[in-house]
Amino acid sequence: MADPRAGNDPEAADASGGLDRSLFRYIWRHSKRDQILICCVVLASLPLYFASLDLPRRIVNEAIQGHAFEKGNTTAKFLVLRLQMPDWFGHDVSLFDGFDVDRFELLFGLSSMFLLLVLINGAFKYWINVAKGALGERMLRRLRFQLFSLIMRFSPDALRQTKASEVATIIRDEVEPIGGFIGDAYILPAFLGTQAATAMTFILLQNVWLGLLAAGVVGVQFVVIPRLRRELLRLGRQRQLASRRLAGRVGEVVDGIAAVHSNGAEAWERAEIGHRLGGLFDLRLRIYRRKFMVKFLNNLLAQMTPFLFYCIGGYFALKGQLSIGQLVAVIAAYRDLPPPLKELIDWDQQRLDVQVKYEQVLQQFLPERLIGLDAPGRDDSLCGRLAAEGVGVQEPHGPVLAGVSLSLDLPARVAIVSDGGPAASTFARVLARRAVPTSGRITIEDRDLAEWSGAALTRRIAFAGVDPILFPGSLRDNILYGLNRRPPDSAVVDAKALAEAHRTGNPVEPFPADWTDYAQAGVADAGALDALILDWLARIGMGEEVYRFGLLGQVDPDRHPDLAARLIEARIAFRERLAAEGHAHLVEPFDPTRYNRQATVAENLLFGVPTTTALTGRALVEHPVVRLVLDRSGLADDLVTMGERIAATMLEIFRGLPSGHPLFEQFSFLAADELPEYEAILARRTATEASAERHGGGALNRIRRRWIGLGRYGSADATRLIALPLAYIEPRHRLGLIDDAFRDRVVAARGELRAALDAAGMGGVDFYDPDQVCAAAPLRDNLLFGRINQSVADAVETVTATGTALVQEMRLAPAITRVGLDHQVGPEGRFLSSGQRAVVSLVRALIRRPDLLVLDGALSPMGENRARTVLGLLLERFGHENSLVVVLPNDRVSDRFELVLRAAGTQIHGPERPAASRAAPGGGEASPGETRAGAGVAAPAAAVSGRAGDETGPEPARVEQDVKA
Repeated sequence: MADPRAGNDPEAADASGGLDRSLFRYIWRHSKRDQILICCVVLASLPLYFASLDLPRRIVNEAIQGHAFEKGNTTAKFLVLRLQMPDWFGHDVSLFDGFDVDRFELLFGLSSMFLLLVLINGAFKYWINVAKGALGERMLRRLRFQLFSLIMRFSPDALRQTKASEVATIIRDEVEPIGGFIGDAYILPAFLGTQAATAMTFILLQNVWLGLLAAGVVGVQFVVIPRLRRELLRLGRQRQLASRRLAGRVGEVVDGIAAVHSNGAEAWERAEIGHRLGGLFDLRLRIYRRKFMVKFLNNLLAQMTPFLFYCIGGYFALKGQLSIGQLVAVIAAYRDLPPPLKELIDWDQQRLDVQVKYEQVLQQFLPERLIGLDAPGRDDSLCGRLAAEGVGVQEPHGPVLAGVSLSLDLPARVAIVSDGGPAASTFARVLARRAVPTSGRITIEDRDLAEWSGAALTRRIAFAGVDPILFPGSLRDNILYGLNRRPPDSAVVDAKALAEAHRTGNPVEPFPADWTDYAQAGVADAGALDALILDWLARIGMGEEVYRFGLLGQVDPDRHPDLAARLIEARIAFRERLAAEGHAHLVEPFDPTRYNRQATVAENLLFGVPTTTALTGRALVEHPVVRLVLDRSGLADDLVTMGERIAATMLEIFRGLPSGHPLFEQFSFLAADELPEYEAILARRTATEASAERHGGGALNRIRRRWIGLGRYGSADATRLIALPLAYIEPRHRLGLIDDAFRDRVVAARGELRAALDAAGMGGVDFYDPDQVCAAAPLRDNLLFGRINQSVADAVETVTATGTALVQEMRLAPAITRVGLDHQVGPEGRFLSSGQRAVVSLVRALIRRPDLLVLDGALSPMGENRARTVLGLLLERFGHENSLVVVLPNDRVSDRFELVLRAAGTQIHGPERPAASRAAPGGGEASPGETRAGAGVAAPAAAVSGRAGDETGPEPARVEQDVKA
């Protein structure tokens, strides 16, 4: 658990990985070296800045008015360098006597010096701004990483009370202004404050009254403006909280969108979000009104001073108490005074605002919400006597476990039988370190489990629950997730990136790299690990599904060179096998010189697989190169005509049919909601031709040509019509739209399109080549390299059987199944079924070879047969060197375990040995044999499926209730 003292002492907070209570202390702790360096550069720039303020006075007085030539001198000294010394030294030290110049040369020299100082001061500002910007970004990177690290230390209670979308919003959005302020925290007041002080000092040196006047206006600005901005702070705080709650609510709706749709609550949700947006709008509007009122007052005060300077300074100049050069220099100096003063006021406002934001962020990451940092500890095997001593778990609604005390010897196969309450699952999660007991402890051989290091426990304990957690990526990525714990020993590291990681407190280990701990899985390399994963998937019953994933997957010749070469060999053998069996007509192969009658018009035109969305679906028609080729080949006219006939036919067929009718799927040209659009297109077409007929045939052809709209003048109607026949297949749709002449033009346009895409350097298509693997096409299509003849009955079954037999003969199945491991699971595993997600989660735990595997409802999504098989496999695998703990909803399969614990209210009783275990020593050893054959399988199998002793057989509807394993 977290040390409560860490929140009071900043040093303790930092040592425990937490955040400082003070934002400025946090900034200084991690960036003081850079802050001091930049401030030194700021101080070094001040003498040159003061000199740039004084030069306008010298230009006006000495060069323009000629004060340097008052005594009849025709020349004056320029660029004299003299070191001012104290009076007691006696005299100044001359470093350079300068040049003798005339009046024009002095004017140009001083002006050039002024320009040089402007450039130098600009260079200083550029360096300072870039340096503090880089400093801010480094600190923002540090802060975001630190917050993410703290999220991974959230206690189970904090996780239950935290919305993922709100925390993500904090790291992504709310710390953004904090990061922007960090670079300015110390540097900006030092930079702008010293510049303003320098300008104010210069004005005072020229004229005390003008200096006091400027100081008075500045004082009013510093007193009045911050007071007016206090309300802005309060409104900004309300806006931030409202925005965070809005993000959390939107996240809730997105996560539960299925429930929203099934309950028809769309209108209610829209109204609720609209109400929140209305409140947020009112807050933001009030902020804008007050903010711009403050800006108006600030600008008004800033503009008052030049008026007073012109008036009072001009008076002093007319009286002879102030030279023209001094007046010009004072006005020029004050011109540089308002911007830094305004930015200082803005900085103070930003400081208060950011401090509030930082405190609100800090409330989400208080030490009491975090578990302690992992420290070195024991790393022994989890074998021996396990004892629970007064274990209790307190939830907000009351105790879940209270004073649980028991002991058992590990390794063992243990069942925890639930009474329908949460105690059994909670105790299992305590054993798996997924829940932290609020009282008591768990010991192994009289040593507190807390003595083990966190890394050791996560390596030696595996847990699988009823709701598997998967991440976007492949099957392999998710299964290997539990092995990504060994930083690579050697990898190519970018020295600059490594240095930045050091400066920002980020990880210095290389990424991406191979982090897989092969030793924990008991294998030597990635190939052996893939074989192990596939073996477990096959034993659990998901091997066929992964094989199908492989058939639908893509083969990268660079990653799978052996499989790519074998695919070409299998492609040829497959064609020969079909011919030998008299089934060659069942597959029409891809031939660069022929039109494939079983493929769509778009497939025949591209003769390949698009690798960009610009050449996919109806977007293909809008591609400029494709439209150009269609224009040149004359295919555009044919496609528009085909589109008209398809649209008219579809309107006739679908008129009056509901949107879900199967005909819409058979004729996949357009959706039900597109029918009115195409009806309007045909109506416009008819009206256009009727109007043209009244003007004669020539006008009809011109208008028709313009209506079709080829090339760059393409009309929207023509584009929509051309898109329809792209999905047309004559043997499937049978509308009689394609003849041999059209096929020849498509084949001719195919080569022209490929050449045009290459010439334009656009690419976007992985073309079919009989001697190459098409990396963008599925593995199955690469093997088939053609399309199945859809006009022959049972063609799909016959071709599939031939292909399956060939794959087995050539022993390609393992390689194909390995490609299936690249199958993407989607966000939260949505591309997989619930049973498949459960298998992935279980295999992820099994390949880690844990000392203790805890299952809480992990088998229930798999279905009756697979759950029964997997339970038998686990009982065979565990109990000798590793322990297995399974939460059961009832007693029906508890006799297959060695030890049984029983939940009753907030207590866990036991352990006890079931009758089967007492009759057969070793308990679980007899069960695997019984699950294969004989009378012994009846009761356990039925119990796993949910209906023990029922002669009517298992009831699938109760699998979810009775198999929470």
